[in-house]
Amino acid sequence: MSEPSARRALRPPAGYRLAASVRPLTFSTYDPCARIAAGTFWWAARTPAGPATLALRPAAAGELLAEGYGPGADWVVERADAVAGLRDDLTGFAERAAAHPVVARLAARHPGLRMPATGQVFARVLRAILEQKVTGTEAYRAYAATVRHFGEPAPGPMQPLLLPPDPAAVAAAPYWVFHPFGVEQKRADTLRRAAAEAGRLERCADAAEATRRLTAVPGIGAWTAAEVVRIAYGDPDAVSVGDYHVPNTVAWSLAGEPRGDDARMLALLEPFRGHRGRVCVLLAAEGVQAPRYGPRMPIRSFARY
Repeated sequence: MSEPSARRALRPPAGYRLAASVRPLTFSTYDPCARIAAGTFWWAARTPAGPATLALRPAAAGELLAEGYGPGADWVVERADAVAGLRDDLTGFAERAAAHPVVARLAARHPGLRMPATGQVFARVLRAILEQKVTGTEAYRAYAATVRHFGEPAPGPMQPLLLPPDPAAVAAAPYWVFHPFGVEQKRADTLRRAAAEAGRLERCADAAEATRRLTAVPGIGAWTAAEVVRIAYGDPDAVSVGDYHVPNTVAWSLAGEPRGDDARMLALLEPFRGHRGRVCVLLAAEGVQAPRYGPRMPIRSFARY
């Protein structure tokens, strides 16, 4: 087994929950780029210093051990506390949460949940674009196939862990490369355009600048930008406007209304401004769902068309 090139001990707050905090960084149990195995979180990244893998595992005395592998080991270990959600700023949330009984209860039930901030934009852009307007199953199939097509083995002992695709390779790929993965031309073209802008996107100073640059890319709207900045920057206020389920979930949870549109969702979340995305994260952690009516969206495969 290869030895880590860098190591660091972190001290999370009492009650911190590693798996719950980093789970948004994984796309199902079988994510080729990130996974939780035997209590350890493994995360592959293309850092400014080169490819790297970060391992986060609970250690003695309540510590969290961060270990880095590969040329970018120092980079991922230095950022390990952010990836684990330990830089998450909850200032002002307790007071806002106390004003609504449901949010107060969720905050009390999930006190160890923190929002990660990876500092990696394009890896999340890739997933978010492939999630546009399709079912979760379709999105995961396209994501996994894309990563495996472009991916390279990640450093370290956790195999088969793959690096996220190189943006330059994605930008240079013609549309037809993505078609067998179930990705129609609209999303493929959006992904290629975003890949061409990856260098600028990675240099954004904060979530606001990243949102502006992302939404300037044709095919990327408010939903995709929010999905990206909530993970890449740990933005606790990012709300996924345009989502199929989230407005209904918010309306049902906060007002007892089985259906809601984006305007209603934003109105209900307004008292939590600064932490509106955090409320949505808590609802997801609790598994809250609005009542379902009608048939479910069918699972399709564009590869057959």
